[in-house]
Amino acid sequence: MKTFFSNLLAIYRRELQSYFISPFAYVIAVVFWLIGGLFLVTILLSPQGLIAQVGAADQLGASPQAIDVPYEFLKIYLNLLGSLSMFILPMLSMGLYAEERKRGTLELLATSPLANWVVALGKLLGVVTFYSAMLLPLLIIQLVAFWSSEPTFPAAILLLGHFGLLLLAASVLALGMFISSLSDSTVLAAVMTFGVVLVLWVVDAIATALPDPIGPALRHLSLLAHYTDFTLGVFDSSGLILFLSYIVLGLFLTAQSVDTLRFQRS
Repeated sequence: MKTFFSNLLAIYRRELQSYFISPFAYVIAVVFWLIGGLFLVTILLSPQGLIAQVGAADQLGASPQAIDVPYEFLKIYLNLLGSLSMFILPMLSMGLYAEERKRGTLELLATSPLANWVVALGKLLGVVTFYSAMLLPLLIIQLVAFWSSEPTFPAAILLLGHFGLLLLAASVLALGMFISSLSDSTVLAAVMTFGVVLVLWVVDAIATALPDPIGPALRHLSLLAHYTDFTLGVFDSSGLILFLSYIVLGLFLTAQSVDTLRFQRS
């Protein structure tokens, strides 16, 4: 067990370090922060934003608390962050194994004593940690902006929504890691991951047009439907199970994909 954790930690550190020394990763982070910050300002301060709506309601003699600004903000903002992440995450996962193929080090990983799923788990933990580091400044800004808000800031929804966002990110990154293991082209891996994620993101809309029992069964696969529950402050165990299933599936398929190299080498 000690050997397992030391190997996992070594892979995790190596992968995490590769992101923090990569200029491209910093470009992705800056774009994420700029667009995320723009969303925040637009939702609150634009002419049609929540602050303007409260001011208009006050002029009409209505209670400003008729609009629960913190709750409405979180509901809109978390959904926008989820949509933004769908574009960002494929670019984070595209090099997880494609770069190993390009450098010729993937065969070394495939034939090493380390189990392939341990390597995959270490890589996934590394990229999820980097995404969490990207998310942290935006989380702090939200806390600062609404710390003294009235009505009281819904901290439970904030934490649950961001927990759902991390689960969503881990699911997408796990699937993207598998796709990255299939090609030595990072661009192709990013495009294919985005295509798969897009299907899983909009499958909810497709399911509404299908009859029972196909429609409800297909809707259960939707990333959007289950993530939306988290943004509304609803903890649904089926959503947690679905995200964990995607994560495990990505890890399993990645390990099997890399294992084919071990078989070919032998």
